[in-house]
Amino acid sequence: GTLRYGPPAAGGATPTVSVDADTILGDLNFAMMVTADARKNRWSISTDLIYLDLSGDKNGVKSIDFNPGPGPINVSSTALDAGTDVKIKGAIWSLVGGYAVVDNPRDTLDVIAGFRYFDLEATTDWRISATVTGPLGAANSARFGSIKQSDQILDAIVGVRGRSKVGDGNWFIPYHLDAGGGDSTLTWQGVLGVGYTYKWGDVGIVYRYLAYKMSGNKLIEDLAVAGPALGATFRF
Repeated sequence: GTLRYGPPAAGGATPTVSVDADTILGDLNFAMMVTADARKNRWSISTDLIYLDLSGDKNGVKSIDFNPGPGPINVSSTALDAGTDVKIKGAIWSLVGGYAVVDNPRDTLDVIAGFRYFDLEATTDWRISATVTGPLGAANSARFGSIKQSDQILDAIVGVRGRSKVGDGNWFIPYHLDAGGGDSTLTWQGVLGVGYTYKWGDVGIVYRYLAYKMSGNKLIEDLAVAGPALGATFRF
């Protein structure tokens, strides 16, 4: 993803930082995913929580935002980066209600609507190999610095979810797709995988992709969280 610590105060400067997934996952501190779902007849309510605590080095300063007075001006400094440490803590919480438009032993399809809330805190210790001069008399950007910022993002989302049985056995394909906006320009999520049904519940493996795209002065410029997930569902 990309973090933008702006806008800077008049005469100041803040970095725009590229967060590298390959390096940041090497220092994974803690992560948790929990999903709960309740149903009655065709109606359902579902909640989902992702908590992330990540840190890593070898990320990079992509550019620096200067503010000479009239407003922010972005100056590229990618070639000057000398190693940047980033720490990210955040919780992504979704709550949706649904109605089953298809509900039979082989296939289910729910139409869903609700919201997604993202609470994020990011800290960057940045280093560049040379001082970057600001435009129009703005202050120069120091070679070393530290900055911390938080943001809260609330979006309305709509989508579909369900499962389709494979053949006459206990195998099935789960799927989920939602999209929306509000504080973000766009957030969307896609889940697809394969599962097996037991008397007590289900086990399965899925691939999940959750993305944000922002505009304006948000801390997140863009962010994607993706990867395989192995889990179990218990029915009560």
